[in-house]
Amino acid sequence: MKLAEKIFCRAFQGAFRAALPVLPYREPKIMHKVKQIPELLQKKHIKRVLLVTDGGVRGLGLTNRLEQGLQEVGIQCAVYDQVVANPTIINIEEARKLYLKSGAQAIIAFGGGSVMDCAKVTGARVVKPKQPVYKMKGLLRICKKLPLLIAVPTTAGTGSETTLAAVITDSGTKHKYPINDFSLIPHYAVLDYHVTLGLPKGITATTGMDALTHAVEAYIGRSTNRFTRKMAEDATKLIYENLKTAYDDGKNKDARSNMLEAAYCAGVAFSRSYVGYVHAVAHSLGGQYGVPHGLANAVLLPYFLEEYGTACQRKLAKLARFTGMVPKHTNDYRAAAAFIQWVKDMNGYMGIPDMIKEIKMADIPIMSQHAAAEGNPLYPVPVLMDQEQLAEMYERVMERGE
Repeated sequence: MKLAEKIFCRAFQGAFRAALPVLPYREPKIMHKVKQIPELLQKKHIKRVLLVTDGGVRGLGLTNRLEQGLQEVGIQCAVYDQVVANPTIINIEEARKLYLKSGAQAIIAFGGGSVMDCAKVTGARVVKPKQPVYKMKGLLRICKKLPLLIAVPTTAGTGSETTLAAVITDSGTKHKYPINDFSLIPHYAVLDYHVTLGLPKGITATTGMDALTHAVEAYIGRSTNRFTRKMAEDATKLIYENLKTAYDDGKNKDARSNMLEAAYCAGVAFSRSYVGYVHAVAHSLGGQYGVPHGLANAVLLPYFLEEYGTACQRKLAKLARFTGMVPKHTNDYRAAAAFIQWVKDMNGYMGIPDMIKEIKMADIPIMSQHAAAEGNPLYPVPVLMDQEQLAEMYERVMERGE
Protein backbone atom coordinates (compact mmCIF):
# COMPACT_ATOMS: atom_id res chain seq x y z
CA MET A 1 0.00 0.00 0.00
CA LYS A 2 1.28 3.45 -0.89
CA LEU A 3 2.38 5.76 1.89
CA ALA A 4 -0.33 8.36 1.23
CA GLU A 5 -3.02 5.68 1.45
CA LYS A 6 -1.57 4.37 4.71
CA ILE A 7 -1.56 7.85 6.22
CA PHE A 8 -5.18 8.40 5.21
CA CYS A 9 -6.31 5.03 6.60
CA ARG A 10 -4.56 5.51 9.94
CA ALA A 11 -5.86 9.07 10.27
CA PHE A 12 -9.41 7.91 9.54
CA GLN A 13 -9.12 5.10 12.10
CA GLY A 14 -7.58 7.44 14.65
CA ALA A 15 -10.52 9.81 14.33
CA PHE A 16 -12.98 7.00 15.01
CA ARG A 17 -10.97 5.76 17.96
CA ALA A 18 -10.94 9.25 19.44
CA ALA A 19 -14.70 9.45 19.02
CA LEU A 20 -15.40 6.10 20.74
CA PRO A 21 -16.23 7.59 24.15
CA VAL A 22 -18.92 9.89 22.74
CA LEU A 23 -20.54 7.65 20.13
CA PRO A 24 -24.02 6.34 21.09
CA TYR A 25 -23.12 2.70 21.63
CA ARG A 26 -25.55 0.69 23.72
CA GLU A 27 -26.07 -2.92 24.63
CA PRO A 28 -29.34 -4.83 24.37
CA LYS A 29 -31.14 -5.81 27.51
CA ILE A 30 -30.50 -9.48 28.28
CA MET A 31 -33.11 -12.15 28.86
CA HIS A 32 -32.32 -15.82 29.37
CA LYS A 33 -35.54 -17.58 28.43
CA VAL A 34 -37.64 -17.52 25.27
CA LYS A 35 -40.77 -17.83 27.38
CA GLN A 36 -40.16 -14.29 28.70
CA ILE A 37 -40.87 -12.75 25.29
CA PRO A 38 -44.71 -12.88 25.34
CA GLU A 39 -44.75 -11.28 28.80
CA LEU A 40 -42.42 -8.51 27.60
CA LEU A 41 -44.62 -7.80 24.58
CA GLN A 42 -47.70 -7.66 26.77
CA LYS A 43 -46.06 -5.09 29.04
CA LYS A 44 -45.30 -2.97 25.98
CA HIS A 45 -48.90 -3.32 24.72
CA ILE A 46 -47.81 -4.97 21.48
CA LYS A 47 -50.53 -7.04 19.84
CA ARG A 48 -48.94 -8.11 16.54
CA VAL A 49 -45.37 -9.19 15.75
CA LEU A 50 -43.33 -10.43 12.82
CA LEU A 51 -41.22 -13.52 13.52
CA VAL A 52 -38.21 -13.74 11.19
CA THR A 53 -36.51 -17.13 10.96
CA ASP A 54 -35.41 -19.74 8.44
CA GLY A 55 -36.90 -23.01 7.29
CA GLY A 56 -34.33 -25.12 9.10
CA VAL A 57 -34.90 -23.54 12.50
CA ARG A 58 -38.68 -23.66 12.17
CA GLY A 59 -38.59 -27.16 10.72
CA LEU A 60 -36.77 -28.37 13.83
CA GLY A 61 -39.60 -26.96 15.94
CA LEU A 62 -37.38 -24.47 17.75
CA THR A 63 -39.91 -21.67 17.37
CA ASN A 64 -42.87 -23.75 18.54
CA ARG A 65 -42.66 -22.68 22.20
CA LEU A 66 -42.54 -19.05 21.23
CA GLU A 67 -45.37 -19.24 18.70
CA GLN A 68 -47.54 -21.11 21.19
CA GLY A 69 -46.70 -18.68 23.98
CA LEU A 70 -47.65 -15.70 21.82
CA GLN A 71 -50.93 -17.34 20.85
CA GLU A 72 -51.80 -18.06 24.47
CA VAL A 73 -51.62 -14.37 25.39
CA GLY A 74 -53.48 -13.22 22.29
CA ILE A 75 -50.52 -11.79 20.32
CA GLN A 76 -50.82 -12.33 16.57
CA CYS A 77 -47.62 -13.63 14.98
CA ALA A 78 -46.87 -13.43 11.27
CA VAL A 79 -43.96 -15.70 10.30
CA TYR A 80 -41.36 -15.11 7.62
CA ASP A 81 -39.25 -18.28 7.43
CA GLN A 82 -37.58 -17.93 4.04
CA VAL A 83 -34.27 -16.39 5.13
CA VAL A 84 -31.31 -17.95 3.34
CA ALA A 85 -27.67 -18.18 4.40
CA ASN A 86 -26.08 -14.88 3.41
CA PRO A 87 -29.47 -13.08 3.39
CA THR A 88 -30.42 -11.19 0.26
CA ILE A 89 -32.26 -7.97 -0.52
CA ILE A 90 -35.13 -10.16 -1.76
CA ASN A 91 -35.45 -11.67 1.74
CA ILE A 92 -35.59 -8.22 3.28
CA GLU A 93 -38.23 -6.89 0.91
CA GLU A 94 -40.40 -9.98 1.37
CA ALA A 95 -40.17 -9.69 5.15
CA ARG A 96 -40.93 -5.96 5.03
CA LYS A 97 -44.07 -6.57 2.97
CA LEU A 98 -45.27 -9.17 5.47
CA TYR A 99 -44.54 -6.80 8.36
CA LEU A 100 -46.68 -4.09 6.79
CA LYS A 101 -49.44 -6.47 5.67
CA SER A 102 -49.76 -8.01 9.13
CA GLY A 103 -49.77 -4.68 10.94
CA ALA A 104 -46.86 -5.81 13.07
CA GLN A 105 -45.50 -3.54 15.80
CA ALA A 106 -42.30 -5.43 16.60
CA ILE A 107 -39.84 -7.91 15.08
CA ILE A 108 -38.48 -11.09 16.64
CA ALA A 109 -35.36 -12.54 15.00
CA PHE A 110 -35.06 -16.24 15.84
CA GLY A 111 -32.03 -17.94 14.32
CA GLY A 112 -28.41 -17.47 13.40
CA GLY A 113 -26.60 -14.43 12.09
CA SER A 114 -28.32 -14.48 8.70
CA VAL A 115 -31.75 -14.32 10.34
CA MET A 116 -30.75 -11.52 12.70
CA ASP A 117 -29.16 -9.51 9.90
CA CYS A 118 -32.28 -9.91 7.77
CA ALA A 119 -34.51 -8.81 10.65
CA LYS A 120 -32.36 -5.76 11.37
CA VAL A 121 -32.45 -4.46 7.83
CA THR A 122 -36.14 -5.32 7.53
CA GLY A 123 -36.71 -2.97 10.46
CA ALA A 124 -34.57 -0.34 8.77
CA ARG A 125 -36.62 -0.60 5.58
CA VAL A 126 -39.83 -0.27 7.59
CA VAL A 127 -38.73 3.07 9.03
CA LYS A 128 -36.93 4.21 5.85
CA PRO A 129 -39.37 3.14 3.10
CA LYS A 130 -37.86 5.43 0.47
CA GLN A 131 -34.27 4.32 1.05
CA PRO A 132 -33.31 1.10 -0.79
CA VAL A 133 -31.04 -1.39 0.92
CA TYR A 134 -28.01 -0.65 -1.24
CA LYS A 135 -28.10 2.97 -0.08
CA MET A 136 -27.81 1.79 3.53
CA LYS A 137 -24.38 0.31 2.82
CA GLY A 138 -21.55 1.62 4.98
CA LEU A 139 -21.69 3.78 8.10
CA LEU A 140 -24.61 5.59 9.69
CA ARG A 141 -27.00 5.64 6.73
CA ILE A 142 -30.14 4.85 8.74
CA CYS A 143 -30.10 7.08 11.83
CA LYS A 144 -33.71 6.37 12.74
CA LYS A 145 -35.17 4.29 15.55
CA LEU A 146 -36.32 0.83 14.47
CA PRO A 147 -39.44 -1.00 15.70
CA LEU A 148 -38.87 -3.04 18.84
CA LEU A 149 -36.34 -5.72 17.85
CA ILE A 150 -35.80 -8.89 19.90
CA ALA A 151 -32.97 -11.23 18.88
CA VAL A 152 -32.92 -14.91 19.83
CA PRO A 153 -29.63 -16.47 18.67
CA THR A 154 -29.79 -20.19 17.95
CA THR A 155 -26.05 -20.42 17.28
CA ALA A 156 -23.17 -19.17 19.39
CA GLY A 157 -21.09 -17.31 16.88
CA THR A 158 -22.16 -14.20 15.05
CA GLY A 159 -22.86 -11.98 18.05
CA SER A 160 -25.39 -10.20 15.85
CA GLU A 161 -27.74 -10.03 18.81
CA THR A 162 -25.57 -7.24 20.23
CA THR A 163 -23.95 -5.58 17.22
CA LEU A 164 -24.70 -2.51 15.14
CA ALA A 165 -23.87 -4.43 11.95
CA ALA A 166 -25.81 -6.40 9.38
CA VAL A 167 -24.31 -8.04 6.30
CA ILE A 168 -26.45 -8.33 3.18
CA THR A 169 -25.90 -10.00 -0.20
CA ASP A 170 -26.89 -8.44 -3.49
CA SER A 171 -27.65 -11.63 -5.38
CA GLY A 172 -27.51 -9.80 -8.70
CA THR A 173 -23.96 -8.50 -8.33
CA LYS A 174 -22.81 -11.27 -5.93
CA HIS A 175 -21.55 -8.51 -3.68
CA LYS A 176 -21.85 -8.92 0.08
CA TYR A 177 -21.54 -5.75 2.13
CA PRO A 178 -21.99 -4.55 5.71
CA ILE A 179 -24.49 -1.99 6.96
CA ASN A 180 -23.46 -0.31 10.21
CA ASP A 181 -25.72 1.91 12.26
CA PHE A 182 -26.40 2.28 15.98
CA SER A 183 -30.13 1.85 15.34
CA LEU A 184 -29.48 -1.77 14.26
CA ILE A 185 -28.50 -2.86 17.77
CA PRO A 186 -31.38 -5.07 18.99
CA HIS A 187 -33.33 -3.80 21.97
CA TYR A 188 -33.35 -7.23 23.65
CA ALA A 189 -31.14 -10.31 23.31
CA VAL A 190 -32.46 -13.66 24.54
CA LEU A 191 -29.51 -15.90 25.45
CA ASP A 192 -31.40 -19.16 26.01
CA TYR A 193 -29.06 -22.14 25.79
CA HIS A 194 -32.02 -24.49 25.31
CA VAL A 195 -32.37 -23.45 21.66
CA THR A 196 -28.72 -24.36 20.99
CA LEU A 197 -28.79 -27.84 22.52
CA GLY A 198 -28.10 -30.47 19.91
CA LEU A 199 -26.87 -27.97 17.32
CA PRO A 200 -25.11 -30.02 14.59
CA LYS A 201 -21.37 -30.46 15.02
CA GLY A 202 -20.52 -28.61 11.81
CA ILE A 203 -22.49 -25.52 12.78
CA THR A 204 -21.16 -25.65 16.35
CA ALA A 205 -17.63 -25.65 14.91
CA THR A 206 -17.93 -22.86 12.35
CA THR A 207 -20.03 -20.54 14.51
CA GLY A 208 -17.69 -21.05 17.45
CA MET A 209 -14.70 -20.12 15.30
CA ASP A 210 -16.69 -17.17 13.97
CA ALA A 211 -17.01 -15.87 17.52
CA LEU A 212 -13.29 -16.43 18.05
CA THR A 213 -12.51 -14.44 14.90
CA HIS A 214 -14.64 -11.55 16.18
CA ALA A 215 -12.80 -11.52 19.49
CA VAL A 216 -9.32 -11.87 18.00
CA GLU A 217 -9.75 -9.31 15.22
CA ALA A 218 -11.18 -6.80 17.69
CA TYR A 219 -8.33 -7.47 20.12
CA ILE A 220 -5.39 -7.21 17.71
CA GLY A 221 -6.76 -4.12 15.98
CA ARG A 222 -5.64 -0.59 16.77
CA SER A 223 -8.96 0.82 18.01
CA THR A 224 -9.34 -1.00 21.31
CA ASN A 225 -9.99 0.36 24.76
CA ARG A 226 -9.95 -1.26 28.20
CA PHE A 227 -13.57 -2.37 27.93
CA THR A 228 -13.32 -3.97 24.48
CA ARG A 229 -10.06 -5.69 25.37
CA LYS A 230 -11.72 -7.19 28.43
CA MET A 231 -14.70 -8.38 26.37
CA ALA A 232 -12.41 -9.93 23.76
CA GLU A 233 -10.28 -11.64 26.41
CA ASP A 234 -13.34 -13.04 28.17
CA ALA A 235 -14.78 -14.30 24.88
CA THR A 236 -11.52 -15.98 23.88
CA LYS A 237 -11.13 -17.70 27.26
CA LEU A 238 -14.72 -18.97 27.18
CA ILE A 239 -14.20 -20.35 23.66
CA TYR A 240 -10.91 -21.97 24.64
CA GLU A 241 -12.57 -23.66 27.61
CA ASN A 242 -15.92 -24.61 26.06
CA LEU A 243 -15.94 -24.95 22.26
CA LYS A 244 -14.39 -28.42 22.16
CA THR A 245 -16.85 -29.64 24.82
CA ALA A 246 -19.81 -28.13 22.95
CA TYR A 247 -18.57 -29.79 19.76
CA ASP A 248 -18.09 -33.20 21.40
CA ASP A 249 -21.27 -33.08 23.49
CA GLY A 250 -23.98 -30.93 21.95
CA LYS A 251 -26.23 -31.48 24.98
CA ASN A 252 -23.77 -30.06 27.51
CA LYS A 253 -25.74 -27.21 29.08
CA ASP A 254 -22.77 -25.40 30.63
CA ALA A 255 -20.75 -25.45 27.42
CA ARG A 256 -23.71 -24.22 25.36
CA SER A 257 -24.49 -21.45 27.84
CA ASN A 258 -20.85 -20.37 27.99
CA MET A 259 -20.55 -20.30 24.20
CA LEU A 260 -23.59 -18.01 23.99
CA GLU A 261 -21.89 -15.71 26.47
CA ALA A 262 -18.66 -15.88 24.47
CA ALA A 263 -20.42 -14.90 21.25
CA TYR A 264 -22.12 -12.03 23.04
CA CYS A 265 -18.86 -10.71 24.54
CA ALA A 266 -17.11 -10.98 21.18
CA GLY A 267 -19.99 -9.10 19.56
CA VAL A 268 -19.69 -6.29 22.09
CA ALA A 269 -15.93 -6.11 21.45
CA PHE A 270 -16.04 -5.88 17.68
CA SER A 271 -19.03 -3.53 17.63
CA ARG A 272 -16.78 -0.91 19.18
CA SER A 273 -13.33 -1.95 17.99
CA TYR A 274 -14.23 -3.40 14.56
CA VAL A 275 -13.00 -6.51 12.79
CA GLY A 276 -10.35 -6.82 10.08
CA TYR A 277 -9.37 -8.29 6.75
CA VAL A 278 -10.47 -11.80 7.70
CA HIS A 279 -14.02 -10.52 7.64
CA ALA A 280 -13.56 -8.45 4.51
CA VAL A 281 -12.29 -11.47 2.59
CA ALA A 282 -14.90 -13.78 4.13
CA HIS A 283 -17.70 -11.43 3.07
CA SER A 284 -16.48 -11.50 -0.53
CA LEU A 285 -16.38 -15.31 -0.48
CA GLY A 286 -19.91 -15.41 0.87
CA GLY A 287 -21.17 -13.04 -1.79
CA GLN A 288 -19.36 -14.72 -4.69
CA TYR A 289 -19.79 -18.38 -3.79
CA GLY A 290 -22.15 -18.59 -0.84
CA VAL A 291 -19.37 -19.85 1.45
CA PRO A 292 -20.80 -19.83 5.01
CA HIS A 293 -19.38 -16.89 6.91
CA GLY A 294 -18.18 -18.81 9.95
CA LEU A 295 -16.45 -21.40 7.78
CA ALA A 296 -14.64 -18.72 5.77
CA ASN A 297 -13.53 -16.94 8.95
CA ALA A 298 -12.26 -20.16 10.49
CA VAL A 299 -10.17 -21.04 7.44
CA LEU A 300 -8.80 -17.53 6.94
CA LEU A 301 -7.95 -16.59 10.53
CA PRO A 302 -4.61 -18.43 10.94
CA TYR A 303 -3.41 -17.28 7.52
CA PHE A 304 -3.91 -13.61 8.41
CA LEU A 305 -2.45 -13.99 11.91
CA GLU A 306 0.68 -15.43 10.37
CA GLU A 307 0.78 -12.71 7.73
CA TYR A 308 0.50 -9.94 10.34
CA GLY A 309 3.53 -11.46 12.08
CA THR A 310 5.21 -9.33 14.72
CA ALA A 311 2.55 -6.62 14.38
CA CYS A 312 0.11 -8.75 16.38
CA GLN A 313 2.57 -11.00 18.23
CA ARG A 314 2.40 -9.23 21.59
CA LYS A 315 -1.40 -9.20 21.68
CA LEU A 316 -1.74 -12.83 20.61
CA ALA A 317 0.75 -13.73 23.31
CA LYS A 318 -1.38 -11.93 25.90
CA LEU A 319 -4.43 -13.90 24.78
CA ALA A 320 -2.49 -17.15 24.98
CA ARG A 321 -1.41 -16.39 28.55
CA PHE A 322 -4.83 -15.09 29.62
CA THR A 323 -6.58 -18.26 28.49
CA GLY A 324 -4.03 -20.48 30.20
CA MET A 325 -2.93 -21.89 26.86
CA VAL A 326 0.72 -21.31 27.83
CA PRO A 327 2.51 -20.61 31.13
CA LYS A 328 2.71 -16.98 32.23
CA HIS A 329 6.46 -16.80 31.70
CA THR A 330 6.31 -17.87 28.01
CA ASN A 331 7.90 -15.28 25.73
CA ASP A 332 5.83 -13.44 23.14
CA TYR A 333 7.16 -15.34 20.14
CA ARG A 334 6.38 -18.77 21.56
CA ALA A 335 3.07 -17.72 23.10
CA ALA A 336 1.78 -16.15 19.86
CA ALA A 337 2.92 -19.20 17.88
CA ALA A 338 1.06 -21.44 20.35
CA PHE A 339 -2.11 -19.40 19.89
CA ILE A 340 -1.99 -19.67 16.09
CA GLN A 341 -1.27 -23.40 16.34
CA TRP A 342 -4.26 -23.82 18.66
CA VAL A 343 -6.50 -22.17 16.05
CA LYS A 344 -5.19 -24.60 13.43
CA ASP A 345 -5.56 -27.55 15.78
CA MET A 346 -9.16 -26.64 16.62
CA ASN A 347 -10.00 -26.35 12.94
CA GLY A 348 -8.45 -29.73 12.28
CA TYR A 349 -10.14 -31.39 15.25
CA MET A 350 -13.57 -30.12 14.16
CA GLY A 351 -13.14 -31.05 10.51
CA ILE A 352 -12.74 -27.52 9.18
CA PRO A 353 -10.53 -27.53 6.06
CA ASP A 354 -7.48 -25.34 5.57
CA MET A 355 -8.50 -24.34 2.04
CA ILE A 356 -11.53 -22.77 0.34
CA LYS A 357 -12.28 -25.09 -2.55
CA GLU A 358 -14.65 -22.66 -4.32
CA ILE A 359 -12.07 -19.98 -5.10
CA LYS A 360 -11.29 -19.52 -8.80
CA MET A 361 -8.33 -17.49 -9.97
CA ALA A 362 -10.46 -15.50 -12.41
CA ASP A 363 -12.67 -14.23 -9.56
CA ILE A 364 -9.86 -13.01 -7.32
CA PRO A 365 -9.50 -9.49 -8.80
CA ILE A 366 -13.13 -8.52 -8.19
CA MET A 367 -13.24 -10.19 -4.76
CA SER A 368 -10.03 -8.52 -3.63
CA GLN A 369 -11.41 -5.21 -4.87
CA HIS A 370 -14.52 -5.65 -2.71
CA ALA A 371 -12.42 -6.74 0.28
CA ALA A 372 -10.10 -3.74 -0.02
CA ALA A 373 -13.06 -1.36 -0.34
CA GLU A 374 -14.66 -2.83 2.79
CA GLY A 375 -11.50 -2.90 4.87
CA ASN A 376 -9.90 0.38 3.92
CA PRO A 377 -9.96 2.83 5.57
CA LEU A 378 -12.39 1.55 8.23
CA TYR A 379 -10.80 -1.55 9.74
CA PRO A 380 -7.91 -0.73 12.15
CA VAL A 381 -5.91 -3.83 11.24
CA PRO A 382 -2.36 -4.48 12.55
CA VAL A 383 -0.95 -4.33 9.00
CA LEU A 384 -2.58 -2.42 6.16
CA MET A 385 -3.02 -4.21 2.81
CA ASP A 386 -4.13 -3.01 -0.58
CA GLN A 387 -6.03 -4.91 -3.25
CA GLU A 388 -2.94 -6.60 -4.66
CA GLN A 389 -1.77 -7.79 -1.25
CA LEU A 390 -5.23 -9.12 -0.41
CA ALA A 391 -5.32 -10.94 -3.74
CA GLU A 392 -2.28 -12.89 -2.59
CA MET A 393 -4.20 -14.04 0.49
CA TYR A 394 -6.96 -15.54 -1.69
CA GLU A 395 -4.31 -17.46 -3.59
CA ARG A 396 -2.90 -18.89 -0.37
CA VAL A 397 -6.22 -20.44 0.62
CA MET A 398 -7.06 -21.83 -2.83
CA GLU A 399 -7.06 -25.58 -3.22
CA ARG A 400 -3.70 -26.68 -4.58
CA GLY A 401 -5.14 -28.08 -7.79
CA GLU A 402 -6.66 -24.73 -8.73
